This record gives sequence, C-alpha cells and structure tokens, in this order.
Amino acid sequence: MSFTYVPHTRVPMKGNPVLTEKWLQERIAEDTTILGLGDVDVKDLERVQPRAGRLDLLLFDALTNTRYEVEVQLGATDESHIIRTIEYWDLERKRYPQYDHVGVIVAEEITARFFNVISLFNGFIPIIAVQVQAIEIHGATTLVFTTVLDRMVLGADEDDGIDEPRDRTYWETKASKATLALADELLGIVHEIEPTVALKYNKNYIGLARNGLATNFVSCRPRQKHLLAEFKIPRSDDVSQRLEDAGIDVLTYQSRWGQYRMQLTAADLDLNRELLRDLVVLARDSYGLT
Repeated sequence: MSFTYVPHTRVPMKGNPVLTEKWLQERIAEDTTILGLGDVDVKDLERVQPRAGRLDLLLFDALTNTRYEVEVQLGATDESHIIRTIEYWDLERKRYPQYDHVGVIVAEEITARFFNVISLFNGFIPIIAVQVQAIEIHGATTLVFTTVLDRMVLGADEDDGIDEPRDRTYWETKASKATLALADELLGIVHEIEPTVALKYNKNYIGLARNGLATNFVSCRPRQKHLLAEFKIPRSDDVSQRLEDAGIDVLTYQSRWGQYRMQLTAADLDLNRELLRDLVVLARDSYGLT
C-alpha cells in the first residue's frame, strides 16, 4: 500500500466571511456524525434559554436517552464560552431530568486554560471538547473534527453505589408516603407472578430481592407525585403499542439497560392492572428467573 501526500492549508474560520459560526452549525446539523457522538438527531437549533441567550445545537441520542448541549465557537476557547456551555447544560438538565445530559464545546482551538478550568469541576460535569479545523485541499474546504476531551461522567457511574442499602424511612423522606404506597401496590402485582420476592431499598432505586439476592426484573423510583417504574423487557412494537393504547406516560426506552420506563399514578395501577401484570410476566421471563 502506498500513500501520497496531498498539500493542504489550514484556513482560520474566525473572521472569515464565508466560514462563519452559522455556517459551521449548519454543517454539523447536516451530518451530526462528524462530531463523533454517534448517530444523533438534531432536536433544536438556536434554542432559546430562559434569561440566558440561545443554545447553538441540541442533539439527541435515542439509543442512550442522552441529550447533547452543543456550543460552537470560532477561534480559541475562552472563559465565557466555557461558562455558557455549562450554564446551558445545567438549564436543560433541570428542565428535562428524564434524560442524561452532556455539554459539548466545539472550537477551533482547545486551550490549556480550558483544561485547567474543567479540572476544577473534578468530573462532576459531563463535558466533551471537540476541536475543529477547516482544511483547504486543491481549492476545496473540508472540516476535521478531533475529540480532545471525552465525556466526564457526572458524579458516580450508574452502577457506583447503586446497591448502597437504605430503608423505607429514607424513601419516605426522599419521595412521599403516598408514592411508597404505590410501590407496595406494584409489589402486590409482582407477587401474583413471583410471590417470593420482596422490596429491596437502595440509595438510588427500590429493587426486588429473593432470598436476600437482588432480582431486579422490576424496579422503581418513587417521586413526590408519581412512581417511576422500570421493567426489564426487550423493546417490541407490541409492548409499546399496548402502553400507548393504555395512555400510560412512557419515557424513552432505555436501551443501555434494556428496560421500559413509565410514570405511574394510583389511577394507572388501578385501571391497567392486567397490563402491568403482563409486563411483570415478560420481565420475569426475560430475566431468566427460575
């Protein structure tokens, strides 16, 4: 195999009348894969933020249930760019907590000062830095994107500390007695299928245990006014259609964990008991419980 060197020239974009920030946003929107985030969709462009300007791009990965808050800057990163990216990330995650959120900075030059500032947050802000360069080859201009800082996960990983034991009182304080009662009612449905399991209270969720061992084919996370229930069931059109027909508030399917997630109220548990029972059977069978 032989290689041929092709002369090329880097073209600074900042101050260029054609290669503007808007032009760069449009190129990203046309083909989001160039950022290296995978096959993500454009959720919004120039998204208005309450009292905080506009977010350049909001991207969404349906497979991982992740939203990317993307800020584009020509030239080198500066403090205002970093602060703006973090601010938009924080606003979006507070408005839409049902998604994972990652801030993305795209700039022509990712400076050493950027890394110094980001290190102060010690991994508590999930952020990706992508350096972009415009390269001219034989009269044509192409873009080269390089990830110089990959995602730093917010706080602990999903599994870290997830089994830290807690008790019912902890969850009554974190959620409410009313939604704990919904968890009990859901357990009653589970008991119709698998009578030997019991609720297992953990720091981040309430799971199931049989003979003291975690058996989480169904789990839940009580909130103040509803119960977030999770069923480990492979995604299928039939299950999705039944949930839609029932009018249950279903969140985006969580492919990473292979589970349906839904917000249940007392009315949901009362009106859709047969459906929920069927979901328990599917989850139990998929889990391989014997």
